[in-house]
Amino acid sequence: MQLTTVSENITTKFYKDVMKGLQSSSKYLESKYFYDDHGDDLFQQIMHCDEYYLTDCEMEILKNQSADIASTIFASEKSYDIIELGAGDCSKSVYLLRQVLKRNKNVTFFPVDISKHVIDLIKEELPKKVRNLNIQGLNGEYMEMLKKANQLSIKRKLVLFMGSNIGNMNYKQSIAFCKEVRSSLKPGDCLLIGFDLKKDPKIILDAYNDKQGITREFNLNLLKRINRELNADFSIEKFSHFPVYNPENGECKSYLISNCKQRVFIGDTEFINFDAYETIDMEISTKYSIEQINHIAGKCDFETIEHFYDSKQWFVDALWKCV
Repeated sequence: MQLTTVSENITTKFYKDVMKGLQSSSKYLESKYFYDDHGDDLFQQIMHCDEYYLTDCEMEILKNQSADIASTIFASEKSYDIIELGAGDCSKSVYLLRQVLKRNKNVTFFPVDISKHVIDLIKEELPKKVRNLNIQGLNGEYMEMLKKANQLSIKRKLVLFMGSNIGNMNYKQSIAFCKEVRSSLKPGDCLLIGFDLKKDPKIILDAYNDKQGITREFNLNLLKRINRELNADFSIEKFSHFPVYNPENGECKSYLISNCKQRVFIGDTEFINFDAYETIDMEISTKYSIEQINHIAGKCDFETIEHFYDSKQWFVDALWKCV
């Protein structure tokens, strides 16, 4: 099979990950592949949906409490470089970056994102919002780019992992992820990490099933990307979007469901069989209690410095320091 639509190494990994997921006994696709150019645009639309409260909650925290966050971070250490994992459009971190620059002008900001489109946009737009900020964009996987940032700078690090990106893992995976982040940091480095808190299950489920159908289109767009980049023949209309929330374990999951028995070709020779009503596990968004958040911090050799809540206490940005 020849893969020529994008650079060979990236497309080959995409192909291998897609085939691995769809050939599994319980089919899945990795949510990181949502974010092609159209996926980026759709996610921006999702963040502005009335039902999607997460953005507004964390935006409120960063707008109103960035001065307090920066003061707390800089209370004992005067010099940090900042690494944002999954930077997106930096619409929230921009408030913290401004406060940090008031305390130290010699700061380098390393936005990390798997989407080159996002990194290019940050380098173009962020200097208009935060003057005199040294920006060094890093396009790639989180851990690989975190290690690269450490090679580029010997300063103390403030890592930002916001937007409830930690929710894209289950509880066990979140602990493994935070341990991996901690292994790339040194004592005294800090992590500001956003958690969506457990709340009324209906509020949570509505956030992943907006009335406009943008979240549905966001999930189906990954099938369109596979069609385009891997020469597949998914019939998009033969799949339905179905979100569910389990209030016991805090997991909100989105599935695509095959509406009929069908065969999908990927390239000229490979194919995937679907039974009627078989699922593809597309994404997870885990919700946490404060007790669980504190447990993760302790389990991963972080000290909890402070919790910053929105006014509804639906969301928290937890500030941890490496011990």
